[in-house]
Amino acid sequence: MSAVIDFIKKYKHAFVILIYLPVYLLWFFWLEAHVTADYHIIESSLDAYIPFCEYFIVPYLLWFPFIVAAVMFFIFKDKQEYYRLCGILITGMTFFLILSTLWPNGVALRPDLSTLGRDNFFLDLVAGLHKADTSTNVFPSLHAYNSLVVCFALCTSAHLKKHTVIKAGTVILTVLICLSTVYLKQHSVLDIIGALVLFAVLTPVFYGIFAYRRRRNSVAESGTE
Repeated sequence: MSAVIDFIKKYKHAFVILIYLPVYLLWFFWLEAHVTADYHIIESSLDAYIPFCEYFIVPYLLWFPFIVAAVMFFIFKDKQEYYRLCGILITGMTFFLILSTLWPNGVALRPDLSTLGRDNFFLDLVAGLHKADTSTNVFPSLHAYNSLVVCFALCTSAHLKKHTVIKAGTVILTVLICLSTVYLKQHSVLDIIGALVLFAVLTPVFYGIFAYRRRRNSVAESGTE
């Protein structure tokens, strides 16, 4: 029993994301149930040039274990990097929830799968995705945003400095996940642009804050010696 208590004390910082996750899910599913009509359609002329491709369901679904694995990595490897990652993820996800609440949005891009003239396992997975996830609450794309945040965190982590293969694989998977959102017609190109902008705004802010705190703590520690 004492070993369990010691483990919980050592990794109690994990509760940051564990506490936020139910809040996010409750809010998100409330939006999914209530945003069913009179929402703003997100669309771009570029969307018409992107064909539907069911094989992108593979990287799309890999997003879930990718994000979980990355968060777990930082929980056990580096508490400060974990806090920084959580700060960027939670701020972006909360912005998404607030925006979706104040400005309901969605896409009208999904094809009728029965008219494609083909039937395969990947289309079955897409059909399951359509049943589980509505075409509303799409801007900015959290699939893209969270992937970008996690990719940047992993590629800049001191713990993976010499792990070139892992970092290269992370970048490739992130690109495929972002592409999957538009090739599956889950998102518009505008949703990806929105995710890129949000990532570009929040990441420097949080990295700057944590860099400043590290410098301040370093100066304070050197002053006490």
